[in-house]
Amino acid sequence: MMRFILPFVVFVVLAVFLFVGLNLNPREVPSPLVGKSAPAFTLPQLHEPAKQFSPADMKGQVWLLNVWASWCVSCKEEHPVLMELSRRNMVPIYGLDYKDKQADAELWLKKGGDPYVLSVADAEGRIGIDYGVYGVPETYVIDKQGVIQYKQIGPVTPQSLTEKILPLVAELQAK
Repeated sequence: MMRFILPFVVFVVLAVFLFVGLNLNPREVPSPLVGKSAPAFTLPQLHEPAKQFSPADMKGQVWLLNVWASWCVSCKEEHPVLMELSRRNMVPIYGLDYKDKQADAELWLKKGGDPYVLSVADAEGRIGIDYGVYGVPETYVIDKQGVIQYKQIGPVTPQSLTEKILPLVAELQAK
C-alpha cells in the first residue's frame, strides 16, 4: 500500500501544476525589461539607410516601438489597428523591422500602408535579442525617460489598445 502513495502524491502535484499552467495566458509573459531603460541602439532607417535612429532621440516623449516583419502573419493581423492608431495621432509609433529583407519590408509597407513615423532595419536580429523578443509582433510602450513601461506580446488588438496601451500612454503623457 505504501509503495502506491508516493507515485500518487507525485501525480497529484503534477496535475495541480498542469491545471494552474493551463489557466495562464501566454500573452502575459512577464518581461524583465518592464521598468528598466530601453536597450540602446543606433540603426539605419529603413527608407533612408543613410539616416540613423536611436531610442535616445525620443527622450522627453512617450512612444511605441513595434517589432514587425513582412514575413510575419500576425503582423498582417495587427496592421489595420496600427494604421488606425497612426491616423488618430495619439502616440508616435516607431517600427523595428526584424530579420527581414529591406526590399520585402518596403514593399509590405507600400502595399499595406505605413503607420510608423519611421522604421529601422534589424536585419540580423541583434536588437530584438536585446529587447527580449519572443517572436513578432511585439510592441513596447516607452516613457519620456526612455523606460519600458509595458510589453505587448503578439498582435496589438483593438481590445489591448483600448484597455491597456492607450490608458497607459495617456497616463505617461500626463506626467
